[in-house]
Amino acid sequence: MALDELKSALPDYAKDLRLNLGSVIGNSGLPAQQLWGTVLACAIASRSARVLRELEPEAKANLSAEAYTAAKSAAAIMAMNNVFYRTRHLLSDPEYGTLRAGLRMNVIGNPGVEKVDFELWSLAVSAVNGCGQCLDSHEQVLRTAGVDRETIQEAFKIAAVIQAVGTTLDAEAVLAETVPAE
Repeated sequence: MALDELKSALPDYAKDLRLNLGSVIGNSGLPAQQLWGTVLACAIASRSARVLRELEPEAKANLSAEAYTAAKSAAAIMAMNNVFYRTRHLLSDPEYGTLRAGLRMNVIGNPGVEKVDFELWSLAVSAVNGCGQCLDSHEQVLRTAGVDRETIQEAFKIAAVIQAVGTTLDAEAVLAETVPAE
């Protein structure tokens, strides 16, 4: 199982990440589609080639073709939206908030899966990308749809752990490549 390979690749100083990775994926209370869509979208958002390579096959095996595509779509559209809305929010000039975005986001309205699943994946990717405005927006949609806080927190726990694993493994890969100065 690729999850075991990721866990074993983590250095001893990241033991907590190893345990958390096993817990948030292996012991998740989320239905399989929500879990593996969240995992895939966050693996993409983490920008870690190793994490994506290891987790994608299991995600693909646990998702319908539509859900697999929708999870990738969530990562893609949120990569754009998180930068756009985070920037607009961070600018001190509130007039930017009144301007039309003018960006295509059709997939949000018709993701090809249950709206709740897509919103959950979008929220998780927004957590990885640090967009507070998007987090608030997706959380409100989920709460209005009756999703409980525990489910929402489960998604951003997965996001946090996958991001941390990616960061750690990528850093270790770089450090292993470092040639000592002569």
